[in-house]
Amino acid sequence: MFNPSRDQVRQFFFAVWAKYRAGQPLAGAEQPALDAVLAHPEYHGILDQPERYQERDYLPEAGETNPFLHLSMHLAIAEQLSVDQPPGIRERYQQLIKQHSDAMDAQHAIMECLGEMIWQVQRHQTAFDSAAYLRCLDQQLNKKLNS
Repeated sequence: MFNPSRDQVRQFFFAVWAKYRAGQPLAGAEQPALDAVLAHPEYHGILDQPERYQERDYLPEAGETNPFLHLSMHLAIAEQLSVDQPPGIRERYQQLIKQHSDAMDAQHAIMECLGEMIWQVQRHQTAFDSAAYLRCLDQQLNKKLNS
């Protein structure tokens, strides 16, 4: 399993943005990364200044969102959807798109569950629970239906 460091992840997003801005071709995971970046114009200024943001810490207790984590989660979701892993995520994503009428909003709903699952894994030092992840997505679907 590929497990990049914080610096490698950040450098990847800085490089993707720089290549895009220079009109250079993208390869592999760079295109879905760019798609996520383009959907988040609030991060463009950060990606324009790698020297300023490469080492910056983002503290959740200060109400800050880590843009690199957020973009990385979009990539993780894209990968999950491409291989339908865990099985059933692609179907739930399609249902979320119908409910939200927007793919990015559907991904953000999935991201809530993915973030919760990652937190549980780290907190309890357990394996990723795919069944719990899918249950969380089902709750997202039901939450939208009941609102």
